[in-house]
Amino acid sequence: MSLADDRPSETVIDGAAFDAEEERHARAKRLEAVGKWALPTIVVVLTLYGWDRVVAINHIPHYILPSPGLVAETLVKDWGTLFPSMLVTLKITLMALSVAVIGGVALAILFTQSKFAEMAFFPYAVILQVTPIVSVAPLIFIYVDNRIVALLICAWVVAFFPILANTTLGLKSADHNLRDLMTIYRASRWQRLRYLQLPSALPYFLGGLRIAGGLSLIGAVVAEYVAGTGGIGSGLAFRILEAGYRLNIPRMFAALFLIAFLGVVIFMVTTALNWFLLHKWHESAVKRDV
Repeated sequence: MSLADDRPSETVIDGAAFDAEEERHARAKRLEAVGKWALPTIVVVLTLYGWDRVVAINHIPHYILPSPGLVAETLVKDWGTLFPSMLVTLKITLMALSVAVIGGVALAILFTQSKFAEMAFFPYAVILQVTPIVSVAPLIFIYVDNRIVALLICAWVVAFFPILANTTLGLKSADHNLRDLMTIYRASRWQRLRYLQLPSALPYFLGGLRIAGGLSLIGAVVAEYVAGTGGIGSGLAFRILEAGYRLNIPRMFAALFLIAFLGVVIFMVTTALNWFLLHKWHESAVKRDV
């Protein structure tokens, strides 16, 4: 029998192996899709169960460590108090993040357009970043009469630098070959910025936005702690302080849960925005079949 007679069988074998590999790959993708949601859910359920068992077995008083069921019950019972406070904290967080985005992007563009501006002002941005907000907040509340504005400034100080630093890095990371090409075609500074630098900086900006989203929430909560003022316009941080003073630990845990919930929602929204803007063209978001 000639070698040519063996080729059809080899082709059949190769095709079967290819189909088996494709099936294995498809099965792995299905398992990954299920595990992406199932595994975190299982971990959360086991954590809550372990927490409940520790409290029940050791007979821990609710004013030291409440059970998950009691925290959930308190969350429902005190919803009328906690929900308005959550809205106050969320408002401060989103306002601070918006101002950080506008100011950070504008300064980043200025820094890339003017080397002297970067040398003059970037050190002050670094100083704001490395100075703990807890040490600056009391001065802000002394000099700023409006409580909401003072809270906004505190949260903005924390969220500002990641936007500025990441966007500046992105604007400077445009391909030098494309820069040279635009120079050859005599593109203006505005055209270079619009068609080359801003698209190149978008992934960096979105990475900074995800960081700044969480930091703005942290800044808002820390500022509320420092302010320590109550009333109708109080955020979740004051509710935690108030619950601590009254030894209402279940309400404290309920407020902590809402703060964590806000952080998760902000992260999910910024992650979804990152995917929406980048998934069709950028390497960091394009799905690969590996």
